[in-house]
Amino acid sequence: MRLVLSGHGASKGNALGQARLRLPHVLDVAEDRIDAAAVDAELARLHAAVATVRSEMLALRDRLHGALAHEVGEFIDMHTLLLDDPELLRGIEELIRKGLYGANYALRLQRDRLATLFADMDDAYFRNRIDDIDHVIGRLHAALHKRDVAMRGVAGEVLVTDNVAPSELAQLQSQGVVAIVTTGGSALSHSAILARSLHLPLVVGAAQALQLVNDGDVLAVDGSGGQVVVEPGAADLRAYRTRVREEKRERKQLHRLRREPSRTLDGVDIRVYANAESRADVAEAHALGAAGVGLYRTEFLFMGPQLPDEDAQFRAYRDVALGMTGRTVTIRTLDIGADKADRTGLALSDEPNPALGLRGVRLSLARAGIFEAQMRAIVRASGYGPIRVLVPMVSSRDEVVAVAALLRRVRRDLVSEGHEIAEHIPLGAMIEVPAAAIALPGFIDAVDFLSVGTNDLIQYLLAADRNNEALGELYTPLHPALLRLLESVIRIARRRGRPVAVCGEMAGDARFAPLLLALGLEEFSLHPGTLLELRHAIRACDLGILRARAPALLRARDRAGIEKWLRANTPADT
Repeated sequence: MRLVLSGHGASKGNALGQARLRLPHVLDVAEDRIDAAAVDAELARLHAAVATVRSEMLALRDRLHGALAHEVGEFIDMHTLLLDDPELLRGIEELIRKGLYGANYALRLQRDRLATLFADMDDAYFRNRIDDIDHVIGRLHAALHKRDVAMRGVAGEVLVTDNVAPSELAQLQSQGVVAIVTTGGSALSHSAILARSLHLPLVVGAAQALQLVNDGDVLAVDGSGGQVVVEPGAADLRAYRTRVREEKRERKQLHRLRREPSRTLDGVDIRVYANAESRADVAEAHALGAAGVGLYRTEFLFMGPQLPDEDAQFRAYRDVALGMTGRTVTIRTLDIGADKADRTGLALSDEPNPALGLRGVRLSLARAGIFEAQMRAIVRASGYGPIRVLVPMVSSRDEVVAVAALLRRVRRDLVSEGHEIAEHIPLGAMIEVPAAAIALPGFIDAVDFLSVGTNDLIQYLLAADRNNEALGELYTPLHPALLRLLESVIRIARRRGRPVAVCGEMAGDARFAPLLLALGLEEFSLHPGTLLELRHAIRACDLGILRARAPALLRARDRAGIEKWLRANTPADT
């Protein structure tokens, strides 16, 4: 029977396939007691399962490349850390030793105990970490029974589930899954961001999908409009084929833009940079005609069990500079902490609130020797191409001044040692803490450029965790406070002659191009996979008209008003 389910389009694209249901994870295990004589064997069984899961996750991480290594790797590392958490294993072992429970039931009891503990926490960040606990517990349960925990996709299937982890997406797509429909989730979650990078259609928030869809039902998924048609009729199939033809036409048009400038209708060139963290990302950015690398993440170098030395970092940064053949490369200094898992032990393991803790420049300044080695590697690489240094999580002038002093000292030392380095290495600050945006007039003289990280800026400004499904509507770039803060940062930077870019997820969404251009932005930095879409959107905009209409945008009092402005100012062919 034909049904139409409505959700939210989280990753555009169209797909037609058979439904494959995955019900919410429930660890349904009957109470299981063992004899005292069997305790050692049961503990050995548990430890073998832990070793198996650890090997599985490390193997999965080793198979990742490029941007996927960053997006998916953070979650794999987080789950590996949970697996190694002594509190988790100690509780299971105690239930086996003292309670004489089997390992399966001990897992269930420990999971429920942790779920209660997390649910009672005031901090939303921690309340929502139970999904990570469930993922790890589920893998352990499967390993105890020697089952494969991974969801096996089949070519032509549409996965229908309550939620999907970022670590599953790439594997599901490689197995032929053509789209995903979830009952929960947010269009701004990590999973949604990764789905867009993979060009995998995703509809979130289709609340009744698991109740109304059956295995084997044919689904027509519209990842742009957020609509799912169950058992589509002739008219639905015609509409689907029309959308697919339009998609192909758009892809051909975008392909032709690879060598075209990012220039508005009224002749203003907009600089479009690429975010990167691997040689593959750099090669793609170069091929797409990016103005340079606007954000090169260095965290991947620190994800192994050992810290990289100066020479290892130098080679990585040098290769990026060489790969961009004279175009500017912006290297962000280490940003480990909060939701960025750390296997090196650099970040604090027991922070009560990691999102507000020792991360970004705070961590770098606290680990002076490690930070100096990174700065030396960056400065050495500047001899091979234009390089800028970008400092994350800045919240005060003192932090910028301290980094600038270190940069000057490192330059002097390297020159005295005989290294060939650039005459000038620009220093920039990331604006992702509201305090930095507000206090910008007091420290803008200490930097050469700015980059706005909208992902964290939205989260901190609105006090809304983007991975908290209950806050999906609150965590939005279409908030009057955010737009006014962005306009202030851009205006101050332009008055002082400092270039400013937006490098967060907002920059990579072509729908927001008219809005950001109206606010005065002239530099974007985004994932290479969406660069051509943004270029197409920019080329359809008249910058003069948008700037003239900016006051009306800034007068909007709510999200509805901003969306109305966007509809009125978005070119018809974008």
